[in-house]
Amino acid sequence: MSLSASLRSPRTGLVALLSVTQIVGWGTSFEMPGVLGRPIAAGLGLANEVVFLGLTVMMLTMAAAGPWTGRLIERHGAARILAAGSALLGLGLLGLSLCQGVTAYFAAWLVLGLGGAFGLSVPTYAAVVEREGANAKRSIAVLMIFTGLSSAVCWPLLGLLEQQYGWRITLQLAAAFHLLVCLPAHLFLLPPPAARSAAEAAAARAEPLPLGEREARLAFLLIALAITLVTLVSFGVSPSLIRMLELSGASPLLALQLGSLRSVFGITARVVDLLLGQRSSPPTTFLAGLGLIAVSMVVLLLFGGAGAAIVFVVLYGFGTGVVTVARALMPLVFFSPDRFARQSARLSLPQNLASAAAPVLMTAVLDRQGLTAVILLCLGLSVAALLAVALLARIAHRARQAR
Repeated sequence: MSLSASLRSPRTGLVALLSVTQIVGWGTSFEMPGVLGRPIAAGLGLANEVVFLGLTVMMLTMAAAGPWTGRLIERHGAARILAAGSALLGLGLLGLSLCQGVTAYFAAWLVLGLGGAFGLSVPTYAAVVEREGANAKRSIAVLMIFTGLSSAVCWPLLGLLEQQYGWRITLQLAAAFHLLVCLPAHLFLLPPPAARSAAEAAAARAEPLPLGEREARLAFLLIALAITLVTLVSFGVSPSLIRMLELSGASPLLALQLGSLRSVFGITARVVDLLLGQRSSPPTTFLAGLGLIAVSMVVLLLFGGAGAAIVFVVLYGFGTGVVTVARALMPLVFFSPDRFARQSARLSLPQNLASAAAPVLMTAVLDRQGLTAVILLCLGLSVAALLAVALLARIAHRARQAR
């Protein structure tokens, strides 16, 4: 296919549209307090930790609404659910911009949590699978590369707008973008799912592996376990990364620079995984990513100073970047495309609960027990997740041989 034909293809349009709405969605919700959190705290007279607790409310709400989201996607289609997510994200940001006290503040984050459940990650991947079936892996990987740029794109814009107009108007402008751009884009610009032939419909219902009911249940539980464990590590380390690097012997300036580069390594890893294409599978990629995370923790545990900090961030950044793609694609390895939305939404429950608990857990361990305790905890969680994925790979291998 020529470059011009590729740019005009439905796949390109689908990925481009969803990339924009996901960058804006994540950048103006979960990532937003990184820029506006302290101005909001000052404006409302709240402590910084109270303001950042809004993220916990958002993740807990997303977790509670996750299984419900999967059923709604199956019933109404991903496009309508994504549009509802844009509406809720817009209304949540508008409510946040108008709040005067702590009750209204947390109510707005609850609405943002519902918007996140309907408009971020799982419904987006479901929209791709609706349109591409089992061939959606490449598009999802590309989409995740661009989604990883949400803070890089939105933080400078939010910071500039806040300096010019203040945090309330900045939030109102973000709300307007969701309501006036993202919502109609999801409703009217998403390429419709192609009409399926009888053979294509049968292929979408066909299970990729001949698993019995007991094996399928075990596979789901192992995926949920692995995702939960690695989420505890990645979401727990993220807010404490700079402090961990400083405690390991890096200077404050180097720790800040390395912390900023972590996302770059993560995006690079996603690009490498995309280029490998069919030569890698989600379980293999998941194992490789978890191995890199575990090795990075060993490096930080055994060695100190700037050199160890650099090696740690490179390995950890690549590991988390690879794992992020693999965990989103794991349901397609074990379940049919028609079951992808519901299974992914069910998996979002433990994942979002872990996302909400991880920062508090890791910060408490770091403050009370020190760096070594955090490293050992992360190493243990990573190895446990690796064992769970190894069991999944074994289940998949045995099922393929039984065909």
